[in-house]
Amino acid sequence: MKSYSDEAWKTTRLSTSFNVKSERVSNWRDFLRLHCHPIEEYIEEWPAKPSSLREDVAEYSRRMRGLAVKLVEAISESLGLEKDYIEKAMGKHMAINYYPACPEPELTYGLPPHADPNAITILLQNQVPGLQVLHHANWILSSVNPVPNTFIVNIGDQIQVISNDRYKSVLHRALVNSEKERMSIPTFYCPSPDAVMKPAPQLVDDDHPAHYTSYAYAEYYTNFWNRGLSKESCVDIFKLQN
Repeated sequence: MKSYSDEAWKTTRLSTSFNVKSERVSNWRDFLRLHCHPIEEYIEEWPAKPSSLREDVAEYSRRMRGLAVKLVEAISESLGLEKDYIEKAMGKHMAINYYPACPEPELTYGLPPHADPNAITILLQNQVPGLQVLHHANWILSSVNPVPNTFIVNIGDQIQVISNDRYKSVLHRALVNSEKERMSIPTFYCPSPDAVMKPAPQLVDDDHPAHYTSYAYAEYYTNFWNRGLSKESCVDIFKLQN
């Protein structure tokens, strides 16, 4: 509880819902958020108990960083960009959340529809169903059931911008987890606050004009934080009228 904070930019924090300062109705979203790249800059902030937490989270974070970089390298190459283009555009930043099971699931629905603000989200569901995605304007009504020993990867708003809409961020929602022994852990591959987000110049020409203006990620995230979770994507604020 010493880590509790409702400040969006705090690098280690325990909190609930989304923006409790502005919400009229809170969501079920108790979570512990740990910034974890570069690890040496944040590990001393992490809780000291249980005694294995720092070592285990550090190892998990290193491996997830490696996976995230491989994924964005593949996305870069699929767009015809240099292999490290997206990684360089992001700067140094990554965070993980720990979501415990809900103690009173009959009192809540879970998280409303939203698109993730980061580049990609890598979700370890640990056999927890509940994720639903919007596909062709319809919700897939049966929850996405996790496959053992796999991750679910969501495209976020920043990949949509860099790709100039060739990739689309995923609108999704989450039903509450009612199984008390289970949890989920998402890893967020994010830009640094001062990273400048814009369509890759190589993907802009007379036939494919830029769909977004350039902006600092801190500006985007401040808008995302103030708007709250919403099915209207925050990235539309930066969309150009072509």
